Amino acid sequence: MGEVKVVGSSPSLFCYRIEWALKLQGIEYEYLKEDLRNKSPLLLKYNPVHKKVPVFLHNGRPIAESLVILEYIDETWKNNPLLPEDPHERALARFWAKFGDEKCLMGAWAALCAEGPEKEKAVETAMETLNYLEKQIEGKKFFGGKTIGFLDLVIGWIPHWLDVLDEVGGMKLFDAERFPCLHEWAQNFIQIPIIKDCHPPRDEMVAYFQSSRQYMLSLAAKK
Repeated sequence: MGEVKVVGSSPSLFCYRIEWALKLQGIEYEYLKEDLRNKSPLLLKYNPVHKKVPVFLHNGRPIAESLVILEYIDETWKNNPLLPEDPHERALARFWAKFGDEKCLMGAWAALCAEGPEKEKAVETAMETLNYLEKQIEGKKFFGGKTIGFLDLVIGWIPHWLDVLDEVGGMKLFDAERFPCLHEWAQNFIQIPIIKDCHPPRDEMVAYFQSSRQYMLSLAAKK
């Protein structure tokens, strides 16, 4: 099916979901590591709009934005379908994927970077978004049903990345007692071999989020 390359950067969760999808499909690919502090001509050429990773190259043709890339992979390789066949279920998967990125992930990031009186409010808001995912996974092993699918890959940052956000931010968003179904899903998800063997080292994630948090706090202090 042609040459496949991924332009990515660790510990970007957006890049890992693309690698998981390719491994799930059994597709060989070349990983081109990007330094986001010194963006390469390749990245600027193939993603001139956002200048971000991941960028997916298939036979030299670029695709940007991780959710778009996941759908492209699903439509191009049929070994393990990612999205449901039913149109309604497909639409729901897309809806919750967008919700996961725009509400859950951004809510966790806001809580990480908050301080003082705003911290408690940001944490509670983030937990409210996770509660929606808790309801979606009730009674199911995976969001995709019996096997992992599109939404599992999109939400797959929770088991590893959210735990690190909690540590760095001095908070507890991913509470097993408050989110028992989501916690059980997370345990099932990280035991899948392609997931278990493909994630950034914890110390690398801790260092990244510590640096990011300090940067955001410094910007806030200047306002």
